[in-house]
Amino acid sequence: MNSGILLSLLGFLPLVTPTCPVPCRCTTRITDCSLKNLTVENLPTAFRPSAEIIHLASNRLTSIPNGLFDNLRSLQAVYLQGNPWECTCDILYLRSWLQWQQNRSLYRDVRCSSPEHLQGRIIAYLTEDEIVSTCQHWYCSLALLSQLSLFILLILQTVLVILIIVYLRKFRRMTAEVRSTTQELGHQ
Repeated sequence: MNSGILLSLLGFLPLVTPTCPVPCRCTTRITDCSLKNLTVENLPTAFRPSAEIIHLASNRLTSIPNGLFDNLRSLQAVYLQGNPWECTCDILYLRSWLQWQQNRSLYRDVRCSSPEHLQGRIIAYLTEDEIVSTCQHWYCSLALLSQLSLFILLILQTVLVILIIVYLRKFRRMTAEVRSTTQELGHQ
């Protein structure tokens, strides 16, 4: 297996492809994936390195996978309007990529569809804090649940150790009584 592909599979490098990704239409400079009902799950994982313009408008994209546009050195514009962007943690890569673009006016129609408090906002102008604040709730719940589970396991272990100690002391006492009774019977 090619080492570049292996590294890409490991997530270190975004892939580029020499052919036109399915279901898009391509020319030398333009990759048109608009109106293809694409979601994050069925979005092409790579684009041709010669692509200067990529059309992803009017699909069902809620975010863009991390690094998707990073190795496209010829890329000049990506048309992203008309998608239901969810401005949660998964949008951080797209926001960062948009902020590095020279012609931000091209992206003024790339707006949040959800969550409600960010609806209609231009993604490129969102602060990181606004996005991160939408992400932390389930992390906190998961952390709390993990800590609670560990606490319950610790209590169960403590109860088990106490029961073992009580049983061993009782067993030792019974063993001592049996020995003393055996010795008394042996002396009679």
